[in-house]
Amino acid sequence: MLATRSNTQSNISFGDISVNPDNVPTLQEQYYKITPEQAEFFKQQTGITDNEELKRHILAVQTEAYKVAPYPCIMGFVFLSLLLTRLPACKDVMKIGHTRKGAILLDIGCCVGTDIRKAVADGFPAERTIGSDIHPEFGELGHKLFRTTPETFAGHFIPGDALDSTLLSVVEPFTVVPDSLEPELKTLTSLNPLHGRISAIHASNFFHLFSESKQLHLARALAGLLSPVPGSIICGGNWGLPEKGTMVERLFNGSLELFCHSPQTWTEMWDGVVFPKGCVEVDTLLIEVDMEGYKFWYMLWSVKRL
Repeated sequence: MLATRSNTQSNISFGDISVNPDNVPTLQEQYYKITPEQAEFFKQQTGITDNEELKRHILAVQTEAYKVAPYPCIMGFVFLSLLLTRLPACKDVMKIGHTRKGAILLDIGCCVGTDIRKAVADGFPAERTIGSDIHPEFGELGHKLFRTTPETFAGHFIPGDALDSTLLSVVEPFTVVPDSLEPELKTLTSLNPLHGRISAIHASNFFHLFSESKQLHLARALAGLLSPVPGSIICGGNWGLPEKGTMVERLFNGSLELFCHSPQTWTEMWDGVVFPKGCVEVDTLLIEVDMEGYKFWYMLWSVKRL
């Protein structure tokens, strides 16, 4: 997820959503919930086998992360969720990691990098993974959460604002594989040298933070990174609606307006606007989520090069 400070420094911004810091609630331990699958994964990754010790460890990292950026997903422990594994396209991402020589996986808006760690645990080569988030602190917090160091975990972290062209500029989707030498991933401070080279891009809980025009900009920016090799894929999940429009939600003692695509308009954006018509296959699945009585529409999606 992406957050920034506004120019006045008085508000905290999550994409296009602006929140008064005085309205940001304090952390509440009661929200801590971890599924058996998540518990098994984090125990394997951290070496912490005791449930209470694991809880204390996660709460300590949560506290630090919330000081960096008080995201709702941090307060609600969404950073523990294995979001990529919930996507129908996860199998395509992992197939690429297992079978395509030199494949690169990018997680944009990665927070502390949980989905990268899960992909690596499932066989995607760590040295071919990149996480990116606007907060550089999330790179170190990822190491703290998973009890690693840059020396013991080979994945890469490139911080920056996805709307900043110095990190990620918009170029036309590639039609042929770049013939220049691949840059050394560990030296990169921008995603731009990877135009046309990334095999799989994951972007969950990311697009719905932005206006319709900025969602299109970000889609074009990610499309320029994607490899033209058939099967290369961009996938994720974000809030959606049966008909595109604005969703009004209450959060942090105020109301927020989020622009949400429908499956139809999301498909039309990628196939025909972002990419030339017929160059990609777009799959969407709109589901109604019931989170302890709070119901909302959530769209799982993928865009695959043909």
